Amino acid sequence: MAKASKRLPRGRAAPRLAKVGPGELLTLLDFVRYAVSRFVEARLAFAHGTTDPVAEAAFLVCEALHLNPEQFEVFASARVTAAESKILLDLIHKRVTTRKPAAYLVNKIYMRGLPFYVDERVIVPRSFIGELLDSHFGSDGEAGSLIDDPTAVTRVLDLCTGSGCLAILAAHHFPNATIDAVDISKGALEVAARNVGEYGLEDRINLYRGDLFAPLGDNRYDLIITNPPYVDAEGMAALPPECRAEPKLAFDGGADGLDVVRRILRDAPDHLTPDGGLICEIGRGRELVDEAFPELPLLWLDTEDSEGEVFWIAAADLG
Repeated sequence: MAKASKRLPRGRAAPRLAKVGPGELLTLLDFVRYAVSRFVEARLAFAHGTTDPVAEAAFLVCEALHLNPEQFEVFASARVTAAESKILLDLIHKRVTTRKPAAYLVNKIYMRGLPFYVDERVIVPRSFIGELLDSHFGSDGEAGSLIDDPTAVTRVLDLCTGSGCLAILAAHHFPNATIDAVDISKGALEVAARNVGEYGLEDRINLYRGDLFAPLGDNRYDLIITNPPYVDAEGMAALPPECRAEPKLAFDGGADGLDVVRRILRDAPDHLTPDGGLICEIGRGRELVDEAFPELPLLWLDTEDSEGEVFWIAAADLG
């Protein structure tokens, strides 16, 4: 989970936004500037697809105006209509006063440039695994490839799939693979089914409801992907309001954050092919994981925005 800014003290009243007069804000850039000022003033947390108030403001403005985020610079100086102005101000007001993640307010998030539907039934996707699929699985990147030929991968498992975004990214990256995606939440699987349907992948992605490997029988996979709950008790108590708007089940990893990770590492050998492997996101718990599993040769992977928050281990090294 990305680093969040300091949250408002409990019991503090939500900020009241001053009324904006007609014609005071004219262009897309005006509304972004106004939003940034209000977000900083309210000390919002940014950990849900955007990492700073400028990116979050631009995201909200573009989505409200049905523009791709990459089009912002093209239209930055364009003026908005009176009706659009009302919509934008309402969104900015809701972001400040409700402290809900922006993705919930517009029911959309982007991963690796692809849009996905989200709502309060799922955690807002912000996994680093999507980037790692591109950089470490069949690419010519400096770090080399963990799987040399993506076309040779025929079975992939996405544990704790949530909105299904990683399963969909895996389907794009491994064109010959069937993907099984598991979640314990009925609501999360409903969201995942919507996303799978929007990408026309119903024939390649199978959704299962259950506790980790329980609904999969003896199935084995060339690759297991998982972004499980990994927040410890101390972290759960300190979650900002934005994260408290998300399903608790998607965060809570038990006292030390490793309850689910231990079970995955314990059972993964029974569900991997001999040449397969597991990629798991663990947040900032690397030191604790290394201490808990000193016998495992975990390979820690870095991305543009993370260092040592995701590990890989080959099936042969799991025993």
